[in-house]
Amino acid sequence: MKLFAALAAAALTLLGPGMAGAAAQTTPPAPDPLGSARWTDMKREFFRDARVEFDARVKVSGPDIAEDPLNVPISVDASALPGVEEVLVFADFNPIVKALRFLPASAQASLGFRLKLQQSTPVRAAARTADGVWHVGGTWVTTTGGGCTLPSTGSAAPEWQQRLNEVSGRVWPLLRGGERLRLRVIHPMDTGLAASIPIFHIEDLLVSDAAGRRLIEIQPYAPVAENPIFTIDLPAGGSGPLRISGRDNNGNRIKAEVAR
Repeated sequence: MKLFAALAAAALTLLGPGMAGAAAQTTPPAPDPLGSARWTDMKREFFRDARVEFDARVKVSGPDIAEDPLNVPISVDASALPGVEEVLVFADFNPIVKALRFLPASAQASLGFRLKLQQSTPVRAAARTADGVWHVGGTWVTTTGGGCTLPSTGSAAPEWQQRLNEVSGRVWPLLRGGERLRLRVIHPMDTGLAASIPIFHIEDLLVSDAAGRRLIEIQPYAPVAENPIFTIDLPAGGSGPLRISGRDNNGNRIKAEVAR
């Protein structure tokens, strides 16, 4: 032990005071609080060289056990973080990892929706703040699985073509201030992983006010559940109808208004 200590001291002397201080200050990255074997892959795929921090202010809620892997309710809330510009949601062990991306604009940095899960997995949300830092939170969801490789019920129903991209919604006031919008879009949201059924999903959904101000932009990917329902918290003070616009990956347009 004395010999080891002497060699270490000599090495720091050779490095010089500046390098020795840098070596002393180097700390290993924080361990994944969810203990996923795929976290390193997720970090490399989505964030590259950006700064990433696990942050309790990014809250992801879901069932401990999801009985229906085609409709797993997930709630993301990063509103405790200042200056959130983008939120990315992904599931480590899904065959299509990226689930959804949203840009809160004037809305709160929170969103409720439903996912398809193929197996038990961490579901994570990463919120990018104005300084370029990604703040990550997540939760484990246990499920029997198979949600991503099953065909949607809508793709087998003859009436879905007549109702494709039909929008329904409701707005009500919140006791804490502001409004809540619950929005539903008729769409099969096929992943392309079921036999003989191509990928078919909503690509972009924009909510704006009557004056054309962008409130939130949502980019759902194929793992979002069929006939997606989104719960969005909006600021107070709006008037006139909310305008909903977007399209799916086949170029079919979405256009509707929701009364306030």
